[in-house]
Amino acid sequence: YILVYRKSSSQSEKREVFERNIRAEGLHMEKEASLTNSDVIFLKLHAPWDVLCRYAELMNIRMPFRRKIFYMHRRHKFMSRMEKRINKFRGWLPRKPMKFDNDRLPDLEENESFTAPFSRSRIHHFIIHNKDTFFNNATRSRIVHHILQRVKYEEGKTKMGLNRLLSNNSYEAAFPLHEGSYHSKNSIRTHGAENHRHLLYECWAWWGVWYKYQPLDLVRRYFGEKIGLYFAWLGWYTGMLFPAALVGLLVFLYGLFTLEHCQVSKEICQANDIIMCPICDQYCPYLRLSDSCIYAKVTHLFDNGATVFFAVFMAVWATVFLEFWKRRRAVLAYDWDLIDWEEEEEEIRPQFEAKYSKKERMNPISGKPEPYQAFSDKYSRLIVSTSGIFFMILVVIAAVFGIVIYRVITVSTFAAFGWALIRNNSQVATTGTAVCINFCIIMLLNVLYEKVALLLTNLEQPRTESEWENSFTFKMFLFQFVNLNSSTFYIAFFLGRFTGRPGAYLRLINRWKLEECHPSGCLIDLCMQMGIIMVLKQTWNNFMELGYPLMQNWWTRRRLRREHGQNAKAGFPQWERDFNLQPMNAYGLFDEYLEMILQFGFTTIFVAAFPLAPLLALINNIIEIRLDAYKFVTQWRRPLPSQGSGMAFWRASASCPSSPTPLAEQGRVGKIISHMCRRCMMGYVNASLSVFRVSDFERRSHPRTNGSELFGEAVKYCRWYRDYREPPDSAEPYSYTLQFWHVLAARLAFIIVFEHMVFAIKTLIAYLIPDLPKDLRDRMRREKYLIQEMMYEAELERLQKEKNEKKKKDRVHHKEWP
Repeated sequence: YILVYRKSSSQSEKREVFERNIRAEGLHMEKEASLTNSDVIFLKLHAPWDVLCRYAELMNIRMPFRRKIFYMHRRHKFMSRMEKRINKFRGWLPRKPMKFDNDRLPDLEENESFTAPFSRSRIHHFIIHNKDTFFNNATRSRIVHHILQRVKYEEGKTKMGLNRLLSNNSYEAAFPLHEGSYHSKNSIRTHGAENHRHLLYECWAWWGVWYKYQPLDLVRRYFGEKIGLYFAWLGWYTGMLFPAALVGLLVFLYGLFTLEHCQVSKEICQANDIIMCPICDQYCPYLRLSDSCIYAKVTHLFDNGATVFFAVFMAVWATVFLEFWKRRRAVLAYDWDLIDWEEEEEEIRPQFEAKYSKKERMNPISGKPEPYQAFSDKYSRLIVSTSGIFFMILVVIAAVFGIVIYRVITVSTFAAFGWALIRNNSQVATTGTAVCINFCIIMLLNVLYEKVALLLTNLEQPRTESEWENSFTFKMFLFQFVNLNSSTFYIAFFLGRFTGRPGAYLRLINRWKLEECHPSGCLIDLCMQMGIIMVLKQTWNNFMELGYPLMQNWWTRRRLRREHGQNAKAGFPQWERDFNLQPMNAYGLFDEYLEMILQFGFTTIFVAAFPLAPLLALINNIIEIRLDAYKFVTQWRRPLPSQGSGMAFWRASASCPSSPTPLAEQGRVGKIISHMCRRCMMGYVNASLSVFRVSDFERRSHPRTNGSELFGEAVKYCRWYRDYREPPDSAEPYSYTLQFWHVLAARLAFIIVFEHMVFAIKTLIAYLIPDLPKDLRDRMRREKYLIQEMMYEAELERLQKEKNEKKKKDRVHHKEWP
């Protein structure tokens, strides 16, 4: 473990006391000056065997004590014959390309042995081949860090801990060492791996193994359980995206192959005699319905008869994904000794201690006095923080409102544009530019939200680091979820639904007419919104995750080469090379989880409107796994290998987006009918377009041209977008027809039936899939039984040993007398 400080720092007295107490704990210490900066001093810490044993017992670290023995359950003859035939068939197939050779990965004994909390009194029961390797490097780092967090640097009840010394700049950095270089001149196939870091690079972080399974046990051994569980979750999520991406691609291909057979698209493309009303005030011209032929065909690619099935499939897929991940996580928790793991009592944050040090109260757990925050102070700060959260959500709504106004104004501007390509596709141009502007606003607000969330979380003054992390995570997840999805919600639920009708349009601030959809619907707008944001956001995130540390490390190497020669870095010791790498970001795995959870919500909620979303997510995640692995292995200092899941809040967050039915599918009664009966859809487009008399236009929305230049005569009647209203010559012109209420009732019934059906399927699946596999439950019970047997044997052995020693003493004592 390495501590780094500067000789010019003013905190030398605290460091001297801290280092004196470190020696008193039994740690070995060695100081060495930096080769590149004489002001920088490296303090190298090493824990000897006695210290490791003492603290391993205090920390209840589980260590291997007996090889695992598995018993095969009795199988029926039929199942045995089936297994033989399956294995014979597998023998004809090529070897699985996604698995590594067994000789490439090391034999990790702790994964094949039962473990028990380490005890010095029963040390002979544990599997100890070599004292130098019994505690691996990750465990050694955890023990040293545990000691450093409890060493005092001043006389006082709470003047202790490395974190406080890092916060007051007594030390500049603290990190465990990497296990050497990650690359070698010799091939790993011929000479083997030089260290676990080199092995991780060749088998995990190298881009050439993108199709291989992740060596999770090795990742856990090197980086700890928290990081190991993150990559296990990311790999599981990516693997589960394969069926979702395949079905989404099939839905898209089904729409492509049935494009010429869609009755709705046919009627739109052949409707040369149906004249549509302008979509904006004054500048937009009259159009033929057939001018929307391309949009109708593109809409059919995503919105076809298979989309209904895909919506149900994705709702079920999300449930299956979460339920099977619980089982997978249970297996990993068992293999990695996290089943009975409980986080130890955390120390108080220095900021909390400094703020409330004058008032103390007895801690009911530790029995020691500690700073206390009054009830009124705590909840007044919480109220202010909550107000700040709502204010920032209002900022998002204001940004969406600004985008709406931009769309309303720009559609008229593009309609009067001089370039015919823009003028004829004014609505698509409006949507495209609006989405790009919206993406820029999303990224800018994300930066603002991080600063506001940090400010509000510090204002709340959480007591411990985990409370601070949970509060910050909640704010960032809420902010970014609302920020990312607010515009998409507007397009999916509000665009084109509250525009009014020609002659009585609803207007913003009594000025701007609200935007309408194409005759084929608003799905193109929703697809463009999702496609552009998903591609741009994932590309930007991947660039920032890897590009920033790459540029920082490149600049550091360039500076060192300029100052110390071309081959200077090769002669640096490992601690010097690690210090020149980038530290892991301040929020740990927070950014990684946040990115994936937001993607998961984006993929599941609106997936029926954009079936290719799982495919885009799959491609991104395949890149993301190797990108994150490369970053952890090569570009970052080695993070502290910490134990624990670190996923409590994220598991709850991941279950939220999967709960609602994919929203874009709700209410598509027409497509279901089209899939069931194509003949029923004949004349549907003509029947669903209401008739409007041009003379009833408002003065400010009346088109500048009467349409004679396009149609040869002035337009007297036009059709407006799908609505069921009485014709202008009826007794109640433009009022809703009875058919409107029938369609509204059918949509409502569809939503209710669809939601209840999906939730029933999801609930049944969740009930049928237990969180803990049966064989795992049996293995856990067997391990508990064997541990009890081991304890019993150890106790008998101790009593026998005491009895023998007593007899020996009695014989010696007896010989002293004549």
